[in-house]
Amino acid sequence: MSEKKQEFSIQDYLNKNKEYFEHLLFELLRFPSVSAVPEHHQDCCRTAEWLERYFQKMGLSTKLIETDAHPLIYAETPVLEGAPTVMIYGHYDVQPTDPISEWETEPFLPTVRDGYVYARGASDDKGPLLSHILAVEYWMKSSQKLNLNWKFFIEGDEECGNGGTQNFVSQNSDLLACDYIVLSDSPQFAPGQPAITCGLRGNVYYQLDLTGANQDLHSGMFGGAITNPCNALTKILSKIQDENGQITVPEFYDDVQRITPERREQLEMLPFEEDEFYASVGVKEGFGETGFSVLERRWLRPSFDIHGLTGGYQGEGGKTVLPARASAKFSFRLVPDQDPQKITRSLNAFLQENCPPGIQMKLTSFGEGAGGLFIDTSSTCMQAAVRALEFGFGRSPFFICEGGSIPIISTFAQSLTPNIIMIGLSQSSDHAHGPNEHFSLTDFHRGIKTSMMLWRELASLS
Repeated sequence: MSEKKQEFSIQDYLNKNKEYFEHLLFELLRFPSVSAVPEHHQDCCRTAEWLERYFQKMGLSTKLIETDAHPLIYAETPVLEGAPTVMIYGHYDVQPTDPISEWETEPFLPTVRDGYVYARGASDDKGPLLSHILAVEYWMKSSQKLNLNWKFFIEGDEECGNGGTQNFVSQNSDLLACDYIVLSDSPQFAPGQPAITCGLRGNVYYQLDLTGANQDLHSGMFGGAITNPCNALTKILSKIQDENGQITVPEFYDDVQRITPERREQLEMLPFEEDEFYASVGVKEGFGETGFSVLERRWLRPSFDIHGLTGGYQGEGGKTVLPARASAKFSFRLVPDQDPQKITRSLNAFLQENCPPGIQMKLTSFGEGAGGLFIDTSSTCMQAAVRALEFGFGRSPFFICEGGSIPIISTFAQSLTPNIIMIGLSQSSDHAHGPNEHFSLTDFHRGIKTSMMLWRELASLS
């Protein structure tokens, strides 16, 4: 089949199946697969089983792999000897829906408004993942067979950091062996402006628990004589970052890569306005490490953020209590070459040094953490992705970095292949992890179209 006829066939297939694709997306979004909440364990299992059944319907062999948390899904097409192999990665689990009162519609009742589907997981990551699944299905149905093997590796614990997925990858490199890895768990640069992510920050996440007296005390009787865990917590946390946005933990910056003039020039060429960025989230200005631009702070420099504080009385009115306990959840975003375990050791020593008398401290690390990653943009597979996005979106993509973390990616690069293609289909404005998460149905269909062409482009490299 000629190239033009094949491209017409792709568009004709998309037009005929538009409503069916959206029906499948809505069906997948109805599963409340919240991995962090034990009450949703069975919902996660049912989501995995739904995907397993769909893969079997497509003609793939499948394995549902039990873990300490939620099942992993492995599926593969019949093996073509000598053909390159591409593995598609994604996750079916989603974030909790809190605060539920801020949702305009039910989080697990997909609702379409103004061309967007609103539901938890729509943008992160069920919509983008399904785009790739449906694109593989097209080629499996097509009379023109591609010289390509497909594998799927889909986890249910990406959003909670449990389940041992990274260990599974390290210990099963033969099963997961591949030439390319494709995923869409990162955003476009702007609406209608596609992007390929070539860099990720890593992440290490903690909970700090402080305990003082053996029970809550009357602040009038004991205040000023007994150390208040809430006071201690705020003082300790305030010491982690100075007024210039610099993290003060010893050795923290020892391994941070310098931003090269070439990379800085690439960022300056992007059509990005800092004022518009701030306005998009409802603030007039921001805060960050002195001497760096907003994009450099978001993509190329490490950062520190507190995610939750707990302690003392939270009800209505006043209660003059000196609380017995206080805790905080916080994390560091890391850049390439920073070692999460080294950061943890330095942090623990720093906190112990700054813990006031009368307080017992416990630092808990959630998982081992993940380092940052940069990917070579000059490889042939990256250029194949450029051509696929030009076909799917009608314009050339930007190469961008991403401030968020996809912890499994560094493990993929170490254990499987450096040829990792991260195609952005969602938008940073989709409210992923927040109330009213949504995903553009136009981008959903563009994603399927892009993925269809990507498989053809990768097959041609062989």
